[in-house]
Amino acid sequence: MTLNKQFINGIFIKRYKRFFTDIQLDNEVVTAHCPNTGSMMGLLEPGNKVYLSESDNEKRKLKYTLEVIKLKSKHVGVNTHRTNRIVEQALNDNLFKFIKKIQEIKREVKYGENSKIDFLVTTEKEQVYIEVKNVTLVRDSKIAEFPDSVTSRGTKHLIELSKLKKKGIRPIMLYVIQRDDCDKFKIAKDIDPTYAENFSKAIKQGVEVFCYDCKFSKKDISINKEIKFINA
Repeated sequence: MTLNKQFINGIFIKRYKRFFTDIQLDNEVVTAHCPNTGSMMGLLEPGNKVYLSESDNEKRKLKYTLEVIKLKSKHVGVNTHRTNRIVEQALNDNLFKFIKKIQEIKREVKYGENSKIDFLVTTEKEQVYIEVKNVTLVRDSKIAEFPDSVTSRGTKHLIELSKLKKKGIRPIMLYVIQRDDCDKFKIAKDIDPTYAENFSKAIKQGVEVFCYDCKFSKKDISINKEIKFINA
């Protein structure tokens, strides 16, 4: 997705109370909102270069948002609020190989037991329910993993998706790797065994899995290419 302004360069100092980060800009230290509720394992080293976005909304308590953390020459997108916008743009641009001839795209559609699917996509042939997860964790070289902490909400989404195939609906788990340094993806079974167990059940019940990484510029984060899923 293309932003209205260029990102602002900064240096990461610390994260606290989950949603706050202190960032060193050229002449001042600012507090930026951190939308990512995960652990952000391996990303929060003091001194890491970061990109911030700046809001013109005067009603916001924090005008800066943490968008990207740089690890040497690599980029990691950490704003989970942007993930669905990135996916929506890719759907509109027909960038995903797994879905073609799209007629309608709806966001945040209620289904199941008090759940909302990220995207309900209608094609010429079928209805497709797409649940999106943002991925930032890498522990082994070039292998992205999800989740980076225990996610009961994520487990609930898997269970809900698993029920759709019997209703004639095509269910998809889409993992968006907001990084540009990975060529494989796997489930982090040791971090959340319950999620991993329900993930395996979901696949057996017809849930399809796709993984895509992203590309970055000073103003843009967008879907790049499909990444191989390894069921290890």
